[in-house]
Amino acid sequence: MVCLGNICRSPLAEGVLRHKVIEAGLDWQIDSAGTGAHQPGCPPHKFSQKISLQNGFDISDQVCRQLVKNDIQKFDKIYVMDAENYADAKRILGNDWNPEKVELLMNELHPGENMEVPDPWYGGEEGYHNVYDMINRACDAIIEKYAPATVGNMR
Repeated sequence: MVCLGNICRSPLAEGVLRHKVIEAGLDWQIDSAGTGAHQPGCPPHKFSQKISLQNGFDISDQVCRQLVKNDIQKFDKIYVMDAENYADAKRILGNDWNPEKVELLMNELHPGENMEVPDPWYGGEEGYHNVYDMINRACDAIIEKYAPATVGNMR
């Protein structure tokens, strides 16, 4: 899960998907990163943490980090939150770029529409709730698409 600073959207998306993966009994590695190096080592935004707790999971132990070239080799799929993140990821991943592995998150719900998850950084808490709802629905679609049919009678 990738956004600009790895402070608002991507840590929340990491937490949502990790929570769903655990509930489904899957053995997936979930992580998040930012395309910028704005706040390395910092915890997620207080509203992202608050909303995660309200929804039954804790992201307070996450630490902001920057996307690195090796991430394209380490992960099967990299989801970005918006078009700027996509372009920045392409630049960071350089010669290792693989467009089959990098996708806008909301394309899991709305294929080919390139809908963006808005950055709630400049707004109030309500924006974080809206972002959570978008991410939550997209993560449900990811589980439905990639989880084996035998997992937890989900299908």
